[in-house]
Amino acid sequence: MTADLSKEGPADTPPPAEAAAPPVDPRLLVREEGFAGYWSEFRRKLRSGELGSLPVVVGLIVIGLVFQLRDSAFLGAENLSNLFVTAAGTGLIAVGIVFVLILGEIDLSVGSVSGLAAAVLAVLGVHHGVPEWLALLIALVTGALAGVLHGFFFARIGVPAFVVTLAGLLGWNGLMLQVLGSNGTINLDDSGLVAGLTNHYFTDISAAYGLATLGVAVFFLASWREARRREAAGVPSRPLSEIALRTAVLAVPAYAVAWLLNQYKGLPLALVIFLGVVVALDFVLRRTSYGRKVFALGGSVEAARRAGVNVAAVRISVFALSGTTAALGGMFLASQINAANQSSGAGSLLMNAIAAAVIGGTSLFGGRGSTWSALLGVLVIQSIASGMALLGIASAVQYMITGAVLLAAVVIDSLSRRTQKTAGRV
Repeated sequence: MTADLSKEGPADTPPPAEAAAPPVDPRLLVREEGFAGYWSEFRRKLRSGELGSLPVVVGLIVIGLVFQLRDSAFLGAENLSNLFVTAAGTGLIAVGIVFVLILGEIDLSVGSVSGLAAAVLAVLGVHHGVPEWLALLIALVTGALAGVLHGFFFARIGVPAFVVTLAGLLGWNGLMLQVLGSNGTINLDDSGLVAGLTNHYFTDISAAYGLATLGVAVFFLASWREARRREAAGVPSRPLSEIALRTAVLAVPAYAVAWLLNQYKGLPLALVIFLGVVVALDFVLRRTSYGRKVFALGGSVEAARRAGVNVAAVRISVFALSGTTAALGGMFLASQINAANQSSGAGSLLMNAIAAAVIGGTSLFGGRGSTWSALLGVLVIQSIASGMALLGIASAVQYMITGAVLLAAVVIDSLSRRTQKTAGRV
């Protein structure tokens, strides 16, 4: 007898997909648990090596406390204002280094490029009567072209970036000496555009407080907009209370610094430009397709190539950006001494720029970093230098301490990567 298959029951059929329980995002559980949930999440991140900027922020606090206890002038208005102005030149160079390090490469030429740009500016403006704004623009283009040349040999010819930029370090330094001529030093106009980069202050107290307010407001609005966008997409987002708390945490140091700056000369133009470059390039890195391509190359060149990324074009553009920021930093360094000379771009500038990027949290292994790393790192280096100067400690000790801090940053980065691999997050 033939079995009637039409009478078979649904016992062997799988349950409908609608009956399955929807997955729960762990971040929702963290927020539902309140403070205890956030504390557990913080401990989990520490165990898995997701340290972020925490080590360098803690380091800055420790450095400030140590030097303040030794000399109360360290956190004074004058010293902090001078610290910010002095850090701008090296910090701008370090911003470009961040992009190169994210690729997993290195640029050893930035010091020489900054010196060459300063020399071009001085010769054109002083010896040839070119308007200072035009000479400044040509100097920036000079830095960009030097970076394009480095990128071309690296991306198109296949010469290692270390070798290309090492050759640039030597070659551009020689060209700088040639441009300066036998005199070796060219003084700039005391009241000129370049001199004002580090000598101009916005003395109205509303300038410093206004910048702090703008920064806090932009942070709040950007965070709130991101939360609304994620909520509309149906993915976990930060609640308004958490956004408000984060904004308040940012507002405290922002207004404290604004108050201190107003106790001296006011808001330095150098700090405004430095912060503007950091914010603009941070947006490029985190919010544009170009920034995603840079991170993709730092993660895996072959995977990025298969995803359709023009590897050579991105690499060349990154080195061009590094050359441009090096030239811009050279303008600030020339402004500090109001001259271009044979020592421009020399000394410890290169090492300080690279150290600032690494100490701030940019990985030497590529694929991880932020322009804020340059800001945090250069503040660490300049704070050490400033504190040593106040205490009358020899520069030799400063070099040793900075080297130790750099080594500690790389060790933390290495251990963090190893921990993340163990936790399966890399």
